[in-house]
Amino acid sequence: MADFVVILWFCNYLLLFGFTGSIPLCTESNFCNTYGGSKCFDGEKVVLNKCDTQFPSRGLCLEKMGNGSYLNMVAHPDGSDRAFFANQAGKIWLATIPKQGLGGTLGLDESSPFMDLTDQVHFHNSFGLMGLAFHPNFARNGRFFASFNCDRVKTPGCSGKCSCNSDVNCDPLKLASSSSSSGSVQPCRYYKVIAEFTANGTASDISMATRAKPSEVRRIFSLGLPIAFNNGGQILFGPADGYLYVMLGDGGIEEDPYNFSQNKKSLLGKILRLDVDNMPSELGKVDLWGNYSVPHDNPFSEDNQWQPEIWARGLRNPWRCSFDAQRPLYFICADAGQGEYEEVDIITKGGNYGWNVYEGPFLFNSSHSSAISMDLIFPVLGYKHSDVNNNVSASICGGYFYRSMTDPCLYGSYLYGDLYGSAIWAAVETPTNSDNFTTTLLPFSCAHDSPIQCESVLESSLPDLHYIYSFGEDNRKEIYVLANNGVYRVVRPSRCNYTCPKETVTVVSSQISSSSSCRNHFTYPNGELMLFLSSVLHVLGTIL
Repeated sequence: MADFVVILWFCNYLLLFGFTGSIPLCTESNFCNTYGGSKCFDGEKVVLNKCDTQFPSRGLCLEKMGNGSYLNMVAHPDGSDRAFFANQAGKIWLATIPKQGLGGTLGLDESSPFMDLTDQVHFHNSFGLMGLAFHPNFARNGRFFASFNCDRVKTPGCSGKCSCNSDVNCDPLKLASSSSSSGSVQPCRYYKVIAEFTANGTASDISMATRAKPSEVRRIFSLGLPIAFNNGGQILFGPADGYLYVMLGDGGIEEDPYNFSQNKKSLLGKILRLDVDNMPSELGKVDLWGNYSVPHDNPFSEDNQWQPEIWARGLRNPWRCSFDAQRPLYFICADAGQGEYEEVDIITKGGNYGWNVYEGPFLFNSSHSSAISMDLIFPVLGYKHSDVNNNVSASICGGYFYRSMTDPCLYGSYLYGDLYGSAIWAAVETPTNSDNFTTTLLPFSCAHDSPIQCESVLESSLPDLHYIYSFGEDNRKEIYVLANNGVYRVVRPSRCNYTCPKETVTVVSSQISSSSSCRNHFTYPNGELMLFLSSVLHVLGTIL
């Protein structure tokens, strides 16, 4: 029996390196002929660690990479170690991101932005440069898009159709009267704009461009907003279909009295899906809100009762959505609640997420009796305002599925947080694709060797993030927290004295990264490998 165990172990080990074809005993037929029966293996590579979603380690370890305050982070489309960062005021920077463990900070020069849109962007409170997206073929065509707010009183060219109109039973004059009495702005003074820009002509190799001209190539989308809040604004290209997804809030009027989120003719409280590669004819623009076409497989593209741009509805203020890097059709969004509940939704084609009939899983407005019986999709995750921030306030910030192996105990978890900076969660989906999540509130700390020293909450060791504006993901699938006092990267748990059993695996005085074990691939210096195999062969010779 001892010889079988050693041979089986030895052959399985060699399988990891693809050497068994030249070892006669380690072929399937010879092994089975020698040992037979249940001792036979199927010739497949051995999986040492099944890389399913792990339960989180005891905490989230962060390092501070920069002091800037950014709302958007987008990995460079060329797959390099660079990313774009944008602040709410309207500036975009191109930064180099150092590898982990080198002690480096973001390579970002605040005095030299990639592009400056501050003279076009209206920046105030929930207005500003809210979204940034680079065309999937940016390295060849140089196209990228910015989603921002403009003020038609102050900015020439800030115009378009008003979202408060007769099609949605909204009278701008009546809305203006009610807005004025509450001290708010006039309807449709501010617009949600998506504009296209280009990096063409700024470098011989577009992917190496370090600047772009701030002049618009075309205005893709323009929508007048009823008042000054809940306008969303994030934009993303779908990794599977190449279409542009646009996240829009309900317009900000408390309780959504005009029912914008459920209204088939309103774009507010919706997620839109646009084709920006095929521009419409002049005739085709009549019923659109800009220069785009509608994908033929949008759920309501053939229904005249609906706005064809709509992909999903029933959202209040979607704040940070993402596609899972491993499952490109898996689309997840956080949606900010009004007074009681913050939620996370899996977004599907034609889905209705309930607002303003429900706030999360709770009935919000019983007067919508017909809507209560609709086929609604309820959140997969969420929390009550009373659960965080001493019940003072709460506003969710969506994140990403963690697909780095820097912290292997987080792999596959969905990370999200709260605006007020004191809470970050990791949610585990079990089984995969079930929409059944179990969430854990993570303690988080700053690494003792962080490149930039972290501030601490008064009388606490908790890093003082102030406010969590957003999350980011680079081309290595590392995750970042974008806070108003800096940029933080998720790093190895051991750097904060947290425990993750899978962080490292030690074999014969050499460390093998857990990322390798989960990918069925080991990395060894050749000398150590041959010395190790030589020792094993010596043992085998003695036994046999």
